[in-house]
Amino acid sequence: MLMKTTTRAALIAALALTTAAAWPSVASADTVLRIGMTAADIPRTLGQPDQGFEGNRFTGLTMYDALTGWDLSSADKASVVIPGLATEWKVDDADKTKWIFKLRPGVTFHDGSPFNADAVVWNVEKVLKQDAPQFDASQVGVTASRMPTLASAKKIDDMTVELTTKEPDSFLPINLTNLFMASPAKWQHFYDKAEGADAKAKSQAAWTAFAKDAAGTGPWKMASFTPRERLELVKNAAYWDKARVPKVDKMVLLPMPEANARTAALLSGQVDWVEAPAPDALPELKQRGFKLYANEQPHVWPWQFSRVEGSPWNDIRVRKAANLCVDREGLKDGLLAGLMVPATGTFEPGHPWRGKPTFEIKYDKAAAQKLMQEAGFGPSKKLTVKIQTSASGSGQMQPLPMNEYLQQALAECYFDVKLDVIEWNTLFTNWRRGAKDPSANGSNATNVTYAAMDPFFALVRFLQSGMAPPVSNNWGFIHEPKFDELVKKARQTFDPAARDAALAELHAASVDDAAFLYVAHDVGPRAISPKVTGVVQPKSWFIDFSLVSMQ
Repeated sequence: MLMKTTTRAALIAALALTTAAAWPSVASADTVLRIGMTAADIPRTLGQPDQGFEGNRFTGLTMYDALTGWDLSSADKASVVIPGLATEWKVDDADKTKWIFKLRPGVTFHDGSPFNADAVVWNVEKVLKQDAPQFDASQVGVTASRMPTLASAKKIDDMTVELTTKEPDSFLPINLTNLFMASPAKWQHFYDKAEGADAKAKSQAAWTAFAKDAAGTGPWKMASFTPRERLELVKNAAYWDKARVPKVDKMVLLPMPEANARTAALLSGQVDWVEAPAPDALPELKQRGFKLYANEQPHVWPWQFSRVEGSPWNDIRVRKAANLCVDREGLKDGLLAGLMVPATGTFEPGHPWRGKPTFEIKYDKAAAQKLMQEAGFGPSKKLTVKIQTSASGSGQMQPLPMNEYLQQALAECYFDVKLDVIEWNTLFTNWRRGAKDPSANGSNATNVTYAAMDPFFALVRFLQSGMAPPVSNNWGFIHEPKFDELVKKARQTFDPAARDAALAELHAASVDDAAFLYVAHDVGPRAISPKVTGVVQPKSWFIDFSLVSMQ
């Protein structure tokens, strides 16, 4: 580990000397904020981003708004759902599958067209109604899987819409934070000009054109876009929320999937801000005056187990042994230089959804070895498991060194861990296809980090049997009747306190079942130039770039 760390530090120093020539600079009188992302490519810009929540962070919440949003104004309080393009909403007392949303008046898209009920219906149908001209199958996977009960939208009047769900679903207002509103007029403009053999071909051409010249209602507008290289956004001076009109004139987003390269770019002055800097470079960054930001996020860095027939993880003793064989404090204090919170479940004690699990997740190698021996394994008979992971990506922290750490730790408990390292967006695509899909490459666990900001994202999409691919992210095809029962109970409970109690029961049941290998909670580390001020690092995967200023 010492040799690896020394090599990384030397590489960062070398990269810092050469990066200045490798990355284009921005010459402008405007204030410009340059950010090095962990993604290998610019997340999709057409309204529904890919690449997980890094996509939402950079090309969703910047250029677009949803009916509901997240309060990102505080570093101390939990981020909660607040009004966005809808000012208020209410479920129907007589029919809990119907919701009425009142829309915000006076909002316009970047192209000048009005935001209204017709625009909401159009955006719902772009991902739900297959015979709609604007339906785009490429946007469905990253959207419908995040709001699986939404069935339809209907205009009541210009400023009122009715949304219908397939079943009563108290989570809907939270789920709608993921449905971004793109301009129907801008898309129609491209559609009318598009060439194609049929309407479907013209629609695809229109979306391709829209992605290069997008229009939402968000605080940032697209200025220029070069795939795999850069996305330039400029402030929307006419943004409807005057408190969130950006204080910086321009923001440049640069894909930098390798932590050492990101850190070198910051040290050499080519960027002002990097996500997830190399942990072993933190002392130098601090010494050079860069600011480090971190905050516990509603986020879990896990292994998600396959539960299909023949999976080695079907034995609960094996699942529990893996959870007991990891020294999380050692991972935190060593490899990650303090930039994590050890995970003992999706939620930690004190959270209203924690519950009272009876299985205590901790480091107990002797207990792990005993469980593995009971399951038929030992020093002369190891259990081979294959884990699919990525080299970088949204919330993945430092996936390769972290998985190598787990590989070594679990070897002491009679596991033989094989790593299948693939590109982040490919891994994320397989997450929706599942363990049975050929793209899993025979893996029986996947390492995709997940958000725990709301009940659906944190629990339901993984534990409910009906959320198995292609519906949502139950990658391993978990089928536990108790989980299904508790999900139904929570989803159909509209009283907040009673719903919290049902969710706590569900979470406790998942920990007792060792449903995941729970490893870490991310703290969203960022290294930022001292020229950048006004940064608020909320307890969220997201951050509000509108608040940031440049000296």
